Amino acid sequence: MLLSDKYPFLTEYFTGALTSKERALPQSILFYGNDLDAQYTFALEIARLLNCKEEKKDDCECLNCRWIRENSHPAILTISRIDNKPDDDDSKTVISIKQSQMIKETLVSASEFHRVFIFCDKDDDGNISGLNPVNFQAETANSLLKIIEEPQPGVTFIFLTRYIDDVLSTIISRSQCFFVPSFKKLEYNYDCISGIFTNYFEFERKDVFDISQKLCDLTKDFSAQEILESIQNYILQTLKSNPKHTELIKHIEIVEVAKRQAKLGIRPANIFDDLCLKLII
Repeated sequence: MLLSDKYPFLTEYFTGALTSKERALPQSILFYGNDLDAQYTFALEIARLLNCKEEKKDDCECLNCRWIRENSHPAILTISRIDNKPDDDDSKTVISIKQSQMIKETLVSASEFHRVFIFCDKDDDGNISGLNPVNFQAETANSLLKIIEEPQPGVTFIFLTRYIDDVLSTIISRSQCFFVPSFKKLEYNYDCISGIFTNYFEFERKDVFDISQKLCDLTKDFSAQEILESIQNYILQTLKSNPKHTELIKHIEIVEVAKRQAKLGIRPANIFDDLCLKLII
């Protein structure tokens, strides 16, 4: 299915911005939503249309279009914790200051291409995920502000994230933000917490630390991140079945905070105590 079929508004907007003399393409773009693969595809398509030397058709086979489809174009760079690291950069979990400096140095020289920098997270298997305060920290984000605020002609920055608030507010204020809806069929698996945390909204306050201990015991077989994903999946499934229970949206956000804490290495016992105190009222 073509992007224009799945995302008519976004496709029309960007096609118009690329072809109209009255509407300019924003030079800093932020995509947000659950489908990071779609966001990345959109980012590459924008890069392709900016660099296509022919008629910008979906099936164009010019050299630039082929390079971009193969993800090998010299001017289209993915910036993640594992992509495009300088030789002396030994950071493994974050987009680093050295990567920011590399981008600035790249922009010193002229280019015959329209340069596009796509910021995202990526795991060792190449799976795309979103920026967040852990992998795209304030120090690095702030080091980019000047070149984003005063971009050179022929340069576009694109940021991909799941939640818009996961990106530094100063980046958001300098970018045009677009929600990319997900058309993926989601499977809400929560087997590992079944019987322990299901129907948590019926628990009593006195049960908080007992439930927290049971969750902590699960870390013998599962990571804290997997347990929290299961809790979040259960809440998502419950919300899907009971869309009027809007308080569950806040609960999903609470679990998301707990997932960030787990990534920071906070002890599972502390995470689960705090989570249960907030969810079990």
